[in-house]
Amino acid sequence: MKDYYQILGIAKTANQEEIKKAFRKLAHQHHPDKNQGNDEKFKQINEAYQVLSNKEKRAQYDQYGSTFEQARSKGGFSGFSGFRDFSDFAGAFNFSELFSDFLYGKEARENSPGQDIHLSLKIDFEQAVKGVEKEIEIYKYIHCSFCKGTGAESAKLKTCSICKGQGSLKKTQQTFLGSFMTETICQECQGQGQIPEKSCKKCNGQTRIKAKTKLKIKIPAGINTGQTIELQGQGQAGEKSQVSGNLYVTIQINPHNQFQRQNLDILYTLPISFTQASLGDKIEIPTIWDRVNLKIPCETQSGTVLKLKGKGVPILNSHSKGDMLVKIQVKTPTRLSREQKNILKELNI
Repeated sequence: MKDYYQILGIAKTANQEEIKKAFRKLAHQHHPDKNQGNDEKFKQINEAYQVLSNKEKRAQYDQYGSTFEQARSKGGFSGFSGFRDFSDFAGAFNFSELFSDFLYGKEARENSPGQDIHLSLKIDFEQAVKGVEKEIEIYKYIHCSFCKGTGAESAKLKTCSICKGQGSLKKTQQTFLGSFMTETICQECQGQGQIPEKSCKKCNGQTRIKAKTKLKIKIPAGINTGQTIELQGQGQAGEKSQVSGNLYVTIQINPHNQFQRQNLDILYTLPISFTQASLGDKIEIPTIWDRVNLKIPCETQSGTVLKLKGKGVPILNSHSKGDMLVKIQVKTPTRLSREQKNILKELNI
């Protein structure tokens, strides 16, 4: 007995959606009109699908097992009229969709939109925190300005004589399963319905040319390394006046010689003397935004972190900011004189 479940590569518990999905995949793969198509295999797939997609036939198949084919051939099953041809169940599927990859294939791709462009952009730490506008120059396809993207000299077009301006051609294909109609993109006009009276001299009728293009990119305050900015329509120009792709700019931030970033906070290490740590002090320090006076409490220990509210990184598209975290580093005195050492011994601290 033929194992219809095995033929479709599904479990015996498969539902109708899974059966239909498996059939679509295998029918597409083994269709006789494809280069590697297999008539016999396609017939088996068709046969398996007709049984398993029908609730009554599937129940009979599951019940009778090895005697199913014998009983079927003798007409032992009510309501079972044998296997139908392709045309009987074609209505259950959109076959133009099922076989679109090899019926349309190349033609559809030739009229595709422009490709996206991906690039990296390095900026300074301060620019990332505060935001900046950068101008970049890239080499990409742009629509030909001479012919306005038509491919025709003086932008003059005429109706395609092959498809009569329809942009597509309909044809009927005959197979052992019957006939069905397909609609393919006209190769002469590439689906446009019009062709140039005379090809553009600048782009040779290709509708686009490669050129250096300058673009301004607005980088928002608070952006972080690895985040990407999308510029719609700034990628490669599409062929035959199709829409352009997008430009994706991934940000890389150069390190700062004083500050480090930790999420929305900015880290800063402040060296102070033993005396300042012991007695306290007020010290002017830099922030990414300005300079401020930082109060050092008396008896401050090395490693203590002092917080400056709102002196950190802005939240994207917000007026709120993180904080600046100042880590105290107490410097141990060096090159002490004998007198200084004696004083420290007397103090015993």
